[in-house]
Amino acid sequence: MIFFLFFIILLVSCAPVNNNSGVNKKSLQKKSLSVDAQENKQTTPIKEKNNEKKINSKMKAKIQNKVTIILSNKDDPNIALQFLNTIELAVYKKKLNNIYFDIKRYDTAEELINIVEDMNLLGKIFIGPISTRDTELMGRYCEEGAVFFSFSSNKTLADDCVYLVNFFPDNEMRAVFNYFPNNSRIALLYPENSYGFGINMIIDSIANKSDSVIINRASYNESLSNAPEAIKELGKYELRKYELNRQKKILASKKDDESKKRLIKLERFQTTQNFDFTHVIIADYGLRLLQVAPLLPYYDIDPNIVKFVGTGAWDDEVFYDEPSLNGAIYPGIEFDNREELVRDYYELYGEKLLRISTLPYDLVGLLDFVINKNENLDSLYALLNNNNLRFSGLDGSFYFLNNSIERDLGILKINKGTVELISK
Repeated sequence: MIFFLFFIILLVSCAPVNNNSGVNKKSLQKKSLSVDAQENKQTTPIKEKNNEKKINSKMKAKIQNKVTIILSNKDDPNIALQFLNTIELAVYKKKLNNIYFDIKRYDTAEELINIVEDMNLLGKIFIGPISTRDTELMGRYCEEGAVFFSFSSNKTLADDCVYLVNFFPDNEMRAVFNYFPNNSRIALLYPENSYGFGINMIIDSIANKSDSVIINRASYNESLSNAPEAIKELGKYELRKYELNRQKKILASKKDDESKKRLIKLERFQTTQNFDFTHVIIADYGLRLLQVAPLLPYYDIDPNIVKFVGTGAWDDEVFYDEPSLNGAIYPGIEFDNREELVRDYYELYGEKLLRISTLPYDLVGLLDFVINKNENLDSLYALLNNNNLRFSGLDGSFYFLNNSIERDLGILKINKGTVELISK
């Protein structure tokens, strides 16, 4: 194996300096205050002009071509290693030049702060941190000219010089609501965890800007112990069962051939098929999804009548053979886009590429473009904040909306063990 990245690891600690001075005599204080007030009136316009010059000078600073990757030793070791490997692979495959990377590792927040503050931050780009906790500390360095591309999933941290690179559910939900036919009626089924609660929190505002409406919703605990009851409640199982039995009794009391034929047909069903909703969003993934999905048809939410809808977390072939998910749709990008990277990564590093490891790969491509374009801070911000500009990536073309990555996602459909793109 050829190693083509050279990483420099430097840990420097800084001690804060605190200088205090004071005046003790009241008469001198009064005199000093009056003089200061007069001086302030005269110097304020000059100070403002000087500050403006400093800001303008700072914004004209060139972007440094050495990018620092900051990783905590408390980050998931597999994710951290894959991110580094993917960056290494991106440098090789994209044949990058004039851009360099070094790694800084830390154990504590204090060490992270020391690492950042020991650098010339004017036009300095950082990849990281990964965690939300550490990303919260980075906003303080915006005024010094630093730019951070964090992998935090907390969108409240996206601001000023902090840009977030992740897979965000609101981006995915906007894609599916834009795809839904007009006047679609949507139900939401979600787990009682941070992922489920997060989608439940954002879905109303997204629906309100669409031509669809949220009809019903239900949640279940992570152990799935109450999942059957949640699904029954969502689909009004008992009410529809009662209505079907009522219709059966009426038909059974009649003697004409048409009623008899209708009764024979209804005997095949446990409930009526008149659902309140046209689509049900199942906001779950992993093993729980494989356990929850079959419960919907079991309790008579028919996937042939109600369209099952997922999130970007469904982008995994493990779900494609689940019978209850056949015909289901979810937002995403075709696997063909990242197939070559997945293959190359396995051949080079001997393990499967994690789905999230495409994030640093696309980011490296963006940084190469920015640095070789010889951008300064001012033009960098203009570039990143231009919603009409798209950057190409394995996970689809992307841009930054309010400092969080936003992708142009298609709609994929699960079809007999495979997946196909049905809408761009």
